Amino acid sequence: MTREAMEYDVVIVGAGPAGLSAAIRLRQLAAETGHDVTVCVIEKGSEVGAHILSGAVVDPVALNELFPDWKEKGAPLKTPVTEDHFLILSEKGGFRFPEFLMPRLMNNHGNYIVSLGNLCRWLAEQATEMGVEIYPGFAAAEVLYNEDGSVKGVATGDMGIARDDTKKDSYTPGMELHAKYTFFAEGVRGSLTKMLFDRFKLREGVDPQKFGIGIKELWQIDPAKHKPGLVMHSQGWPLDSSTGGGSFLYHLEDNQVAVGFVIHLNYQNPYLSPFDEFQRFKTHPKIRPFFEGGKRLAYGSRAINEGGLQSIPKLVFPGGALIGCSAGFVNLPRIKGSHNAMKTGMLGAEAAFAALQAGRAHDELVSYPEAFRDSWAYTDLWKVRNVKPALRWGMVLGTLYGGIEMWLNSLGLGKLVPWTLHHTKADHESLKPAAECQPIAYPRPDGVISFDKLTSVFLSNTNHEEDQPIHLKLKDPAIPIQVNLPLWAEPAQRYCPAGVYEVLDNDDGSKRFQINAQNCVHCKTCDIKDPSQNINWTVPEGGGGPNYPNM
Repeated sequence: MTREAMEYDVVIVGAGPAGLSAAIRLRQLAAETGHDVTVCVIEKGSEVGAHILSGAVVDPVALNELFPDWKEKGAPLKTPVTEDHFLILSEKGGFRFPEFLMPRLMNNHGNYIVSLGNLCRWLAEQATEMGVEIYPGFAAAEVLYNEDGSVKGVATGDMGIARDDTKKDSYTPGMELHAKYTFFAEGVRGSLTKMLFDRFKLREGVDPQKFGIGIKELWQIDPAKHKPGLVMHSQGWPLDSSTGGGSFLYHLEDNQVAVGFVIHLNYQNPYLSPFDEFQRFKTHPKIRPFFEGGKRLAYGSRAINEGGLQSIPKLVFPGGALIGCSAGFVNLPRIKGSHNAMKTGMLGAEAAFAALQAGRAHDELVSYPEAFRDSWAYTDLWKVRNVKPALRWGMVLGTLYGGIEMWLNSLGLGKLVPWTLHHTKADHESLKPAAECQPIAYPRPDGVISFDKLTSVFLSNTNHEEDQPIHLKLKDPAIPIQVNLPLWAEPAQRYCPAGVYEVLDNDDGSKRFQINAQNCVHCKTCDIKDPSQNINWTVPEGGGGPNYPNM
């Protein structure tokens, strides 16, 4: 069956903050000038927001530009930050770091505690009212190219393919979406973005991207313990001094608390389990009381870009551009990226609109990276560019160095630090052999404060059509047992926060590697951390994956 094709001026892959902001800005410019622009957004989640997961404390600087009247329009930013706490934890205790010693760049006052998924749902409503076509449940599975090699658009995945690659009765071929410019806003480690990196050599001359895994739960807690607007972060226990990461607790409205843990994916011990470190963290005597008597409502996980300014790839190529976390604009010390994602989407939109007005198509939008360089988003990342790479000296010394440099930038003295530190290797290269490391004995979950993976995945509302090809592709099926197991005790069993990967015993005493693809919450950690780089995350059938409420 041949695929149908639809033509647009701009096609955007991904209905997150970057993609929706780009779509809205394009339609705003069209309304201002009378030059009509057709815009289509496709989203692999079953609905806009279904796959959106973030802390999230949002800096409204980009939203203020996009919609100066966002309060009147009813944007779901209801809880302004009122208190900022930073804890240093030991195993049994800890202390609150004095707020006046924290660099001003880390101050959250003026920001809002939100559900980023709900913010995206609201942005989608605004975009639709402006004439943007949004199609959730359609996963972009292929990049299309013109004869001259420029990007022509994307094709959505076929529906109704069985596990054995045969066509079921429900088979429907994918749709081709052609555009003069295609924006990729897939989020961290996008499957199509990886292909673009290789085809257009977008990562030449930049540092390796660095990543973390963020694991989050949403809780309804005792009203007596709820403090709307309280933001808490921590470093220290349960991680050792050579493993980067930390926690967050954000008190939203309606007696809800978002709690999460981020672990940098350059950790060295293959026995480490990010999921279990998070569950252990919640049992700390300074943390556990918040959740006693409460109820866990939701669970999810997502990888995070952490490389910063020196890891941003080339942003444009013939026929398209990377916006948002597809490129990696997260400010790691601030634990914020949505404001920069929105801004880059807007800047990309402005470049594309100017090109369309001039009658151009399928060329490089060179004004976009130039505009980024001149924007506050670039400055936001420049001020913290050395914080992440300094952590190679250990959490204590690295954090001290980063704090001093951020203070200098807060005081307008950033020129005293003209150098830029660099990332030297990818996260998958950091694991030590299992023989050099100690296994970690994690406590059994109590089912009250701490939980197991499978009951957690249940709360993520994850669902995939089981009779479809496995979307987690092994380049060599023998590597997990023949290479990863003897060298690194097959770490996929532990770094996956959803129980997707297992090593099981066969009847003859041999081992086999099992992939439970239906559990996948689309965090992309396996694609990043596998030490053999043998796992390739591809999109499953459209609409599959988690369905996050209020995350």
